[in-house]
Amino acid sequence: MSQPLNDLTHALLSAAKEAGADTADAIAVRGTSVTIDVRAGTLEQAERAEGVDIGLRVFVGQRAANVSASDTSSRTIEEMAQRAVAMAREAPEDPYAGLADPSQLSTSWDVDALELHDPAPEPDAATLQDDAMRAEAAALAVKGVEQVQGSSATYGAQHVYLAATNGFEGGYKRTNRGMSCVAISGTGTGMERDYAGDSRTFQTELRAPEDIGTEAGTRVLERMGAIQPPTGSYPVLFDERVSSTLIGHLLAAINGASIARGGSWLRDALGSDVLPVGLSLIEDPLRPRVSGSRPFDAEGLATRQRKIIDNGTLTGWTLDLANARKLKMEPTGNAARGTSSVPSPATWNVALTQGEVSRAELIRDMGTGLLVTSMIGSTINPNTGDYSRGAAGLWIENGEITHAVNECTIAGNLRDMLRAIVPANDARTHLSRVVPSLLVPGMTLAGS
Repeated sequence: MSQPLNDLTHALLSAAKEAGADTADAIAVRGTSVTIDVRAGTLEQAERAEGVDIGLRVFVGQRAANVSASDTSSRTIEEMAQRAVAMAREAPEDPYAGLADPSQLSTSWDVDALELHDPAPEPDAATLQDDAMRAEAAALAVKGVEQVQGSSATYGAQHVYLAATNGFEGGYKRTNRGMSCVAISGTGTGMERDYAGDSRTFQTELRAPEDIGTEAGTRVLERMGAIQPPTGSYPVLFDERVSSTLIGHLLAAINGASIARGGSWLRDALGSDVLPVGLSLIEDPLRPRVSGSRPFDAEGLATRQRKIIDNGTLTGWTLDLANARKLKMEPTGNAARGTSSVPSPATWNVALTQGEVSRAELIRDMGTGLLVTSMIGSTINPNTGDYSRGAAGLWIENGEITHAVNECTIAGNLRDMLRAIVPANDARTHLSRVVPSLLVPGMTLAGS
């Protein structure tokens, strides 16, 4: 019978104290993952992994070290603690290191209200294979689709437990059910591919395999006959599939670790406008059935809703304990960690204010420009916000889609781009990042 995760974390803390640690925290994660891949109507690959990983972070004064293992025997735990303490004694002092003060800790939470764990039984391999094959068949049924590169169905379950010598301990379970399909059309240099997929906490909410396969096939046909667009300055509409990357760059720029080391293009922007007036970016780690939800962070602090950007104005950084201390600010409950890594700032669920018009209306009004549906590569200067990415999508002439385009580069500066965005109203609200299609009125486009 597997050992309870709370017992493992208690054993780790006890071993750390015996080895000479002043304080410590421990994490234990039990996980299961299943992946089924099919191709050409047959099973191509089946993988299943399960196990328990443990991590221990110790403090000797202001010196710290972190160790991890996948063996949970008493001997390993004892050796981990001894090794961690020895490492910490050799580490440089860090004036910002240390556990949370007990007064900072979360003392109550409602894991059940978050609905992070689907109580339904784990799907068997035959069910997953059937889903993947149905998606593949639906893609191939779309006239013009030559082949399916791959169709996959996945399932994952995880149980996380944290404990520390400052008195905190708690855990939660989460599940994930996913499906994806990649369709190909054309041959030789005219070959194109595109994909569709879905991921949910509860299996009953997952889209039907036929919907995913059909969408993948439809999308790849839209890319056929792609040519390079003209070089110049044009409006660029980021499709909802890729628009969250723009918000991702903003979130990276306000990460406390970047701010503390001075390596962010928004390092001087606190209290200033970074989005158009009327737009807000809300973080809510307490949304039910969403992958980014957490009852508490990796340092035992309560997670809570906060307005990262309020009516266009940047209100604060994303902070764990160490970076909050460096910046002489309060932590925001945004520490994330794994068994082999120390806590660092991370953003939970975010939602950008949606617009009042549809994507079709933005296309109608943008005149001539580019609708970006996929991107490759990335050159982002973290200090200046200069932005350059390879892109492909659909060309817009006089407010109508005319043909597919590829092999082009879009460029601009993130500060200017984000200050000018116009949102549509098409964001998928079940995602962890709820971001609609975003129009940037002017970008540099390098094509033919």
